[in-house]
Amino acid sequence: MTDRIEAAAAELRPLLQNFILWARENAPGSDSNLVGSVALWHRLIASDDVGRWRQSDLRTVLLDRMPQVVEDPDAAADGMVPAVRAYLTFLSESDRLAKGSAPLGDLLAELDRLEDDFVDAMEDLVVEEDEDDEYDEEESEGLGDFEPFADELSELPTIRLRPDSELAEATRRTPLISKARDLAIWVGSERRVGETSLLDDAEITEALAVLGIPVPEKGDKSLADSVPALWNIWNLAIDLDFLQPEGEDTVSIDADTAEWPFEEDDDALDAWMAGLHSIDYGDPELADEEATIALSGLTRALLVRVLLATGSKPLAELRTELAEAAAEYDDLGAEAWAAATAQYGDPLNPVLDWLAGYGMVEVEHDQVRLTPLGMEGVVHLVDEADIELDARPAIDAMTALDLLSFGSELPEEEADAEFEAWMELRAPEQAARDLLEAAAEDDANALIRVQAASMVGSLGEVAVPAWREALDEPSLRPYAATHLAQLGVEDAPTPTQADTHWLILDMLTISAGLGRPEFVSSLDDIGNVPNLVSLLEVIWKVPHPHLEELLEAIGKAHPDKQVGKAAKRALFKARSGQN
Repeated sequence: MTDRIEAAAAELRPLLQNFILWARENAPGSDSNLVGSVALWHRLIASDDVGRWRQSDLRTVLLDRMPQVVEDPDAAADGMVPAVRAYLTFLSESDRLAKGSAPLGDLLAELDRLEDDFVDAMEDLVVEEDEDDEYDEEESEGLGDFEPFADELSELPTIRLRPDSELAEATRRTPLISKARDLAIWVGSERRVGETSLLDDAEITEALAVLGIPVPEKGDKSLADSVPALWNIWNLAIDLDFLQPEGEDTVSIDADTAEWPFEEDDDALDAWMAGLHSIDYGDPELADEEATIALSGLTRALLVRVLLATGSKPLAELRTELAEAAAEYDDLGAEAWAAATAQYGDPLNPVLDWLAGYGMVEVEHDQVRLTPLGMEGVVHLVDEADIELDARPAIDAMTALDLLSFGSELPEEEADAEFEAWMELRAPEQAARDLLEAAAEDDANALIRVQAASMVGSLGEVAVPAWREALDEPSLRPYAATHLAQLGVEDAPTPTQADTHWLILDMLTISAGLGRPEFVSSLDDIGNVPNLVSLLEVIWKVPHPHLEELLEAIGKAHPDKQVGKAAKRALFKARSGQN
């Protein structure tokens, strides 16, 4: 069966590549990656002709086979039927529906009839998986799964990330992106893609020369099947949007591709991040399809282990750990590892070559080290997996807004330590200005504002110039006037009642975000019921960004009816005054 799967997959590869290009333009909402297994099993069990689809084939593949082979039933339930609908439409519009196929309308109608049954079958699989997880919570999905390492990742010391300017400069030196650009430039405008291979043998030879990849010696395989490195870079060019579909069976270079490396830091980083999932192309590709699958995720498995070693780990240790992991996660793992050793010399060679080419790792003296760009990428992947990780900008690269944002989420002692380390690298007077300017960027963020006022207030008299400047900023004026008065600064304005009311509203905004009990407690701190009612009779005049929602929350949360009525009257006045 393995040989048949491999042959069918090779036969389908050009067709699926064409479909992916077509779908990007004609069915952008469909997940083209879900079509591969459907097309493969259709070819294996339903039809010798990949282009001949009968109505009965849909039931055979979707209801009889997919529940046995699907890897992610949750994703399949959401997207497989729409993806198959797009695929059948693609076959029809490109005249690839072979003789003997049912009309497209009949096929799509059959899909509609099967959809509920298919979704039910996938949901049953999800329930079964959940039940299995209850019995074996430690079971991993494979080599590339980060979840088994979640606890260790959460316990790592703080990871310091470099500033965007440095990371963007590193992306501009990324060899694989440059190769993807060169390939896209060679592709040019409106290059036709073939039926049996995206490129014919002469084109493949030209493309390999552009990329500096030697033409392999002739063997049993076709040239197209002998150059996986070319197709990996082709796919990277698509991931980066360097190549775009241009009509039917045609691909063209994107207009901006030749401008790489992009001058704007954001553009350079966005491009690199768009290609981040290309790390999976680093997994070893073996002659046996099942052996290739057994080692899928190897690149991610290496990355997470280097991260857990705080960014650097001996190559020999990685090799030993990953060989053991491959054998543990798949019955064919040990055999696949041996096959990869025979083919590559070391199963980690293609992994490290791709990661180094994408700027993520460096190998020196048999030590694998994450680069700053690699650390950024791995942290992003861990975050995508919804795993907690303490990652922050490096102190020397941390902006005032970074400090305030992170400080507001940290325990007090940690926040103080971050502030002290940040201040050691800055002149106090300028630091005060930077903090207050950052707090003024969003007048709706009361927590950031309170954090900034606290930090600047701790600097004492050196912050007076910054406080004076902040008097002109409505959201900061109450804090500036209060601190200047506390410092005994002559000619400083006296805090007004409106200033005091603004500070109260900021405090209530923060407590409202903590939950109802904390919110009611903060209301009690303001005073008794008569005091609260008196406050509500005047506070509605303050132009605070959260005034109306706070008044509405007080009306709902406070247990005293008199306060509730006063809050509703104040809310009415606030809305009337605004209108």
